[in-house]
Amino acid sequence: MAARAFAAGSRGRLPLLLFLFVGSGCAALIYEIVWFQLLQMVVGSSAISLGVLLGTFMGGMAIGSLWLSRVVPVGRHPLRLYAALELSIAACGLIIVFGMPVVGRAYAHIGGEGVTGILVRAVLCGVLLLPPTMLMGATLPAIARWVEASPKGMAWMGYFYAGNTGGAVIGCLLAGFYLLRLYDMPTATLVAVVLNIGVAVLAVLLSRDMPYHASAPDAQSAAPTVRRGGRVVYAVIALSGLTALGAEVIWTRLLSLLLGGTTYTFSIILAVFLIGIGAGSSVGAWVSRTVVNPRMALALSQVALTAAIAWTAFALAHSLPYWPVNPGLASTPWVLFQLDFARCVWAVLPAALLWGASFPLALASASRDASTGDSARLVGRVYAANTTGAIIGALAFSVIVVPAVGTQHAQQLLVVIAGISAVLVVPSRYLAGVFAVAAALFAASVSAVPFELLAYGRQMPWRLNVVNELYRGEGMNSTIAVSQLKEAGWRNFHVSGKIEASTEPQDMRLQRLLGNLPAMVHPNPASVLVVGFGAGVTAGSFVPYPEVQRLTICEIERLIPQVVSTFFGPQNFEVAKDPRTRIVYDDARHFILTTNEKYDLITSDPIHPWVKGAATLYTKEYFALVKAHLNPGGVVTQWVPLYESNSDAVKSEIATFLSVFPNGTIWGNLNNGEGYDVVLLGQEGNAPIDLDAIQERMNRPDHSLARRSLEEVGLHAALDVFATFAARGSDLTTWLRDAQINRDRDLRLQYLAGMTPDAYLGGSIYNEIVANRHFPTGLFIGADARVQALAALIGGAR
Repeated sequence: MAARAFAAGSRGRLPLLLFLFVGSGCAALIYEIVWFQLLQMVVGSSAISLGVLLGTFMGGMAIGSLWLSRVVPVGRHPLRLYAALELSIAACGLIIVFGMPVVGRAYAHIGGEGVTGILVRAVLCGVLLLPPTMLMGATLPAIARWVEASPKGMAWMGYFYAGNTGGAVIGCLLAGFYLLRLYDMPTATLVAVVLNIGVAVLAVLLSRDMPYHASAPDAQSAAPTVRRGGRVVYAVIALSGLTALGAEVIWTRLLSLLLGGTTYTFSIILAVFLIGIGAGSSVGAWVSRTVVNPRMALALSQVALTAAIAWTAFALAHSLPYWPVNPGLASTPWVLFQLDFARCVWAVLPAALLWGASFPLALASASRDASTGDSARLVGRVYAANTTGAIIGALAFSVIVVPAVGTQHAQQLLVVIAGISAVLVVPSRYLAGVFAVAAALFAASVSAVPFELLAYGRQMPWRLNVVNELYRGEGMNSTIAVSQLKEAGWRNFHVSGKIEASTEPQDMRLQRLLGNLPAMVHPNPASVLVVGFGAGVTAGSFVPYPEVQRLTICEIERLIPQVVSTFFGPQNFEVAKDPRTRIVYDDARHFILTTNEKYDLITSDPIHPWVKGAATLYTKEYFALVKAHLNPGGVVTQWVPLYESNSDAVKSEIATFLSVFPNGTIWGNLNNGEGYDVVLLGQEGNAPIDLDAIQERMNRPDHSLARRSLEEVGLHAALDVFATFAARGSDLTTWLRDAQINRDRDLRLQYLAGMTPDAYLGGSIYNEIVANRHFPTGLFIGADARVQALAALIGGAR
C-alpha cells in the first residue's frame, strides 16, 4: 500500500478533520467574493472579463489538485502540509487585497481593447489568482493521504468535501450579508486570514496526536494506474462539473430576473447551490461506503440529474414566476430574503444535491478501477477533471451557448449532456438505452420562460397581459426585451427584468435632460462620452448639436445598440448610425481606466445601483477617473434614481459625487409633480452658466433640431431646462452629514440600495433635497431680467 498509513486510534479522529475543511471552505469563499470584486474594478465586469476571472480561479484549483502529489513527497505529514497550505493562502490573501491598488495603477497604462486587452487581463488574473488558487486546489489531495485509495477510503474524502462546501456556505453568507455590508474588503480579508491561521494551528495540534507513517519510499512516485473504466469515470465527473457550472450560469441569470439582481440575491443563489452540493456530497459519501457498486450509483445520479434539470427549468418557466409574491409588502428586507431563499431551494436544490453526490461516487468508482497507489493523485485527478469540466461549462454557457441559442435550448443541452454521462458509465446496454430515452423526453419538456419575466422580473404577476412583445434577446452580458403597452402605446426597453428606458414622458424628459443639460452648459462640446446606450435617447440628444465632432458610447451588451436602438430610432435620432458615433463594447469603468482619451462632456446613465456590479459606477474612485478624463472646462452628468431606492442610498450617491465635484449641482425630473429622479452635474473648473450666451446659441438655425428635441419633452426654452435646478452641493451639507461615501474598497452603495429595490420614496426624498435649496448666487450669469425670470421659475418649482 502506497500513500496511506493510519496510526492506532487515528481513524477515530478523522471526523475532527472535518472542522479543518469547514474553516478552510469558509475562508476560501470569503476570498473568492472579495477577489472577484477587487479584480472587477480593474479588468471590468463584462462577460469576457468575468470569464477570464472564473477560468483563472478554477484553473488554478485544477492545477493545484494535480500539482501537489507530483511535487510534495508522500512522507510529508498531511496535517502539517495542510497547515502550510493554509498559511500560504493567508499570505496570498493579504498580498492581493493590499497590493491591488498598485496593480490597478500599473494596469491602467497597459490594458487595452480587443484581443490584446483580453490577453493582458488574462495575464493579470493569472499572476494574482493562480498562486492562491493552486494552493486551495492542493488542500483536498493533501489530506487524501490519510485515507487509502479504495471505495471506503474515498468515502471519507466525500465527507471532507462536504465539510469544505458547508464552510463555503457559511463564508458566502457571512461575506454577502455581514462583512461586506457593514465593513469593507480589507476587513473581510482579515477575517479569512484569521480563519486560515486558526485552521493551520488546529492542523498542527492534531498532527501531534495523529502520527503519520508513510509506506515504502517508492510510494511517493506511485500513482494509481487508471484502467479504461477509470477513464470513463473521469469523463463523467468532468461532464458533471460542466453541467453544474453551466446550470449555475443559466439559473443565476433567470433567478436574478425573478428575485431582483441585487448582491443579496446572488449570495442567496450561491448559498443554495453550495448547500445542495455539500448535503449531496455527504449522501454520496454514505452511499459509496455502503453499496457494492458505486459506479452504478454514479450512473443513477446522472440520469436523475436529467430529471432534476428539467424540474428546475419547469419551476422557472411555469411555477415560480406566477407565485403571487408582492415584494413591496415585505415588512423588512429580511422577510423577503427568507422567501427568496425558499424559492431558490424549491427550484435548485434537487439538482445541486445530485451534483454534490456525484463527486464522492466518482471517487469511489475511480478507486475500484485503479491499482493501489498514492491516494492524493487519485483525488487530484478526479478533482481536476471535475474542475476542468466546470471551467468549460461556465465559459461555454456564458460566452457562447446562451447568447447563441438562449436559456431554453441551453437547458435542453444540459439535460442531454447529463444523459450522456449516465449512458457512459452505466454497465448495461439496456439501461443505457432507457437512460437515453429518458434524457430525450426530459430535454423536450424544457420550455422558454415567459416574456413578462424577461421584461418585468419580480413584478411579473402584476404585469401580465399589459404589453405586446416586440423583441426578446439573451446576450452575453444581459437579458433584454422591448415591449409596447397595449393601451398607452409607449415603448419600454427592459434590461434584466426592469425598465431601463422608455418613451413615457418622465423617462423621455430625463434622457433628454442628461444630454442637453451638459451640451448647453459647455460652450463648445466637441467630444462626448456616453456611459450606457439604453434606448439611445441620451446619446441621441447630442446628435442635433453641430459642435459635437466625436461621440463615443460605451456599452457592455452588443445587442442593445445593434438591435434595441432600431425600436427607438425617432427618439434617438438614429445615433447608432451617425458617422460621428463610435460604440465601444466594454465595461465603462474598464474603458475609462485604460483609455488615454479626454472629453468635453461625459454623461452616465447606468442601471440602478442595487443591481450587482452597478455600484462600481458610483464610487469616489470612479468619479475621480471621470474627472481625470475631462478636458479643461469639461462637464459631467450622472443619473441618480429616486424611485426603487431609499434616502440613505441617494445620500450616498450624491455625497460621493460631491466629494469629487464639490461645486456640483442637482437637477430634478418630476413625474406627476413628484420627485422621480435627478441629474448630478459637475465641472472641471468652476465656470458660471451664461444664460445669454446659451439662449443665443440655441436660437441659431443650426440648433433647431436641438430645440425641437427639448420641446418634445415640455422644455420650450433654455430657461425651462435650468428651472429644473434642485439644489447646489453646498445647500445639502447638513442633509448629507450622515451620508456614507461609496468607495471601491467597500461598494457600500450596493448594500444600501439592495435593501429596498421595491421602494417608491422618490417624492419624499426629492422634497428633502429642495427643502435645503437656495437660489445659487453666482452660478447663473446674464441679463438681470433673464436671471430674475429664472429665479422666479425655480422658486415656483417644488
